[in-house]
Parts: sequence; structure tokens; C-alpha cells
Amino acid sequence: MNPTACILIIGNEILSGRTQDANIQFLAQNLGKLGINLQEIRVIPDQEALIVHTVNETRKKFSHVITTGGIGPTHDDITAPSIAKAFGVPWEIHEESFKILEAHFRPGEFNTPRQRMATLPRGAIPIRNPISAAPGFSMDNVHVLAGVPEIMRAMFLELAPHLSKGAPIVSRTWYAFGMSEGQIAEKLEEIQSAFPTLDIGSYPFKLQDQRKGVALVVKGHNENQVKNAAEQICQLIADFGLTPHEGEPTAKEASKI
Repeated sequence: MNPTACILIIGNEILSGRTQDANIQFLAQNLGKLGINLQEIRVIPDQEALIVHTVNETRKKFSHVITTGGIGPTHDDITAPSIAKAFGVPWEIHEESFKILEAHFRPGEFNTPRQRMATLPRGAIPIRNPISAAPGFSMDNVHVLAGVPEIMRAMFLELAPHLSKGAPIVSRTWYAFGMSEGQIAEKLEEIQSAFPTLDIGSYPFKLQDQRKGVALVVKGHNENQVKNAAEQICQLIADFGLTPHEGEPTAKEASKI
């Protein structure tokens, strides 16, 4: 079986609505490319007890736990010390990370708050940060990344080669204008029943020019099964007298309704 993953988004600003998460899509897509099945996403506040409990629960359940947020220099950045508590180890200065950060800042700027970013759980393996030098880190199967999207993405690319992987997820999409979900639901269910190991979904869309339709997506690890199911989906659309189009319905313009 392929490895599994859970994403923990840590931050009061997400739960309050002040900040919109911009990391889930990137992580989901890239985990899929690595053959890692993303099975759960949780959003939790900056509360030590809840972070400790959630990390200890999920690291036993999934192959990988990826956290985002809460590793900056301010008082409310408590992810790193909470991870230390979850693993029962001290939260202490990591000498190599300290030296990297000290060299990154100009003399006199590497103050006490910034030194927090070089303070890691004992035994943590730093994840390089090519953007702003402050590292993420891994503790066993828990991988702690920044919340800032640009930095998170750079950290993940550094981390990716070290993750246990599986067969990549293969995806095919067909769509048609003028198609409704109720129209094709019964036949689509028959295709799903014929391919129980695949993930088949229907997604309504509306373009800026007001055209509407449904995109039918099939995903799985077996390329031949995905290909066969996609061919049946294409035929399903044609059987309703509609024109099937392969690919996403101009993804940049489409929005779900």
C-alpha cells in the first residue's frame, strides 16, 4: 500500500478567517506526485495541549504528518516547543541552525526572538530554508514547515526527496458543457462500481463566459485502470448526446458552483 499523509494547519489566523490558507493545494498535488495518499487535513489553533494531542494521535495513524505554521520568532509561534513536548524531548538551541541564522542576519540583528527560530526539539533533523534561512524540521514522521506559502513550498521541495514514496497518482479528466450531475449520476455510479479501487468524482463548473458543465475526474495508482475508466467516462458523455472534452475546463477561469 502507498504511504499516507495528514496535513495539520496550525494557526489562530486561519480559524478566525483573517488569513486564507494557500498551502493545501500545493501539498496535495505534490504528495500525489510522490505516491503519498493525503487522507486527512486538520486546522487547529495555537494551543500547546491541542497541538501535542493532535500530533501524537496523527503520527501513529499516518505514514507522514506535515504541519504548516507557527515556527516564526513571535510569542505565539509555539509549534516547535509543542512538537518537543509531544515527543518528550527538550526544546533547545540547534547549533548548526543557530550558526546559519547568525550568518544570515546583519550584526546586531540576530536578537533573542529570532534565535527562537534556531531552537528545535532535541534530535530534530533540520529542513533547509533557502528563502529566509530559518529551518523547518523533521521528528521521525512529523515534518514541520513554515506557514508562509513561498517558504513552505521551498521547504517541501527540500523535504520531498527524503519522504517514503509509492506509486504516483494518475489522473484523467473529461468534461462537457450543458451536462448536469443528476443527468449522469446513475451511469457514473456504475463505472465507479466497476473500478472500486479508483477515485471517480464529478465537479460542476461555470466559466467567465457563463457556460456551465461538469468535469468528471478519475484518479488512481493503476494507469491501465485509470485509462479504461476514463474511456468509459468519455463514452458516457457521448451517449447523452454531448461533446466530451479531455482535460480541465480552462482551469484558471473555472470556478465550482
